[in-house]
Amino acid sequence: MPDESRAVRTVETGERKDRILIVEDEDNARKGYEQLLQRWGYDVVGVPSAEEALARFSTFQPDTLIADVELPGMNGLDLLQQLGDELRHVPAIIITGKGSEERAVAAIEAGAFWYIEKPLKGPVLRALLDRALSKARDAQNLAVLQKQLRDAGRLGDLVGASKPMQEVMRVIEMAAPSSASVLITGETGSGKEIVARTIHKLSPRANSPFVAINCSAIPETLMESEIFGHERGAFTGAVTAHIGRVALADHGTLFLDEIGDMPLELQPKILRVLQEREFEPVGSTRTTHVDVRVIAATNRSLRHMVFDKEFREDLFYRLNTFPIHLPPLRERKSDIPEFVNYFVRYYAESMGKNVEAIPEQTMRLLVRHPWPGNIRELQNYIARGVILSTDGVFEPLPLDEFESPAAEIVNPTLEDKVREEILAACHRANWKLGGPRGAAARLGLKRTTLFHKMRRLGIRRPSDHSQD
Repeated sequence: MPDESRAVRTVETGERKDRILIVEDEDNARKGYEQLLQRWGYDVVGVPSAEEALARFSTFQPDTLIADVELPGMNGLDLLQQLGDELRHVPAIIITGKGSEERAVAAIEAGAFWYIEKPLKGPVLRALLDRALSKARDAQNLAVLQKQLRDAGRLGDLVGASKPMQEVMRVIEMAAPSSASVLITGETGSGKEIVARTIHKLSPRANSPFVAINCSAIPETLMESEIFGHERGAFTGAVTAHIGRVALADHGTLFLDEIGDMPLELQPKILRVLQEREFEPVGSTRTTHVDVRVIAATNRSLRHMVFDKEFREDLFYRLNTFPIHLPPLRERKSDIPEFVNYFVRYYAESMGKNVEAIPEQTMRLLVRHPWPGNIRELQNYIARGVILSTDGVFEPLPLDEFESPAAEIVNPTLEDKVREEILAACHRANWKLGGPRGAAARLGLKRTTLFHKMRRLGIRRPSDHSQD
């Protein structure tokens, strides 16, 4: 708590005083607050109405707001809503002479840091101010640090000083503090999961679990159990109970990658988690309540899928609260040198090699390359180049000959594994997709689902096996 010598120390050190804006229509009460807080060493401005508080807010730039609920004209809760994003780093303390549980809930939902009833007791107010100002300083310091990193082309694990990536980082900073759903779109390999993890790390849920599930990598018959869990005996082979990903993500973030591959029959259950915060595990009548933030990602057009009746419209709009489009690497070429240098350092260190920076001529070639596999393809290219490097010299590969099989050497992706499983099943079934012995049955998928996965992964049946 601030002590009586605070004001003296502030003057001696030249430190900027903490600023407090008080909104109270009763003259005597407002003047009393002003005198008390000034005696404690704060820079204080008192106004009698919410309208005047709005007018003074941006010029005074308070560190904390104290506002009465009952005000002439606009009330205190409406003031918080009007301020909106301006309150992101300014904790608000709401005071009232008519306390009720409903009003307290309304104050917190409107963005208040705390809610207390009159008459205010000095020690209580002082403790609240100390906590509020500590929170404000932490938020301001974090904002400054994030801006410095963003200006340098970094935000969490995200890299990119290009204009498209700066816009992505700006939206991430807006979305992270809330619990609103986020839908990340972008091509395969563009870094959608990194965006999701960055949002989680910058959110109030950062110390809680981040649970990811790839909807394209799980057989359709197992997806419901994997996401929602199951009870013992719920189906053949369920010898023990299983906790699903939704429950594991309680109080944290659930990342649904490749949400476009989620079966239609499961989508209402995800919608229920978003709307009601509840679900039932497979084979259970017990409703489980959860507090999760859902972030989804896809490389497909969900709008087109909604039009084609392949994706629920209500789920799409619920997920699309905060849309973030991640541009492909070919649209942010100025970021390529930063990625290249990062991957060279990373793989050289992990492999115990001393590899110098990539020659300028090679870098120019890498910047001009279209990188259809995006960051993942670039990463695999650099990894293979480091593997082949000798005498500290990076060994560039012919770009027209480089293919993603380098991923098999260094970092096979889930998509690669899914492609391999589908191809193996198709070969065993002699490229027959449907029927009890077809590839779909072998994989535990519906024929239509298998067909969509094959189309997305670029798998085509040989011309002599064009029919089921």
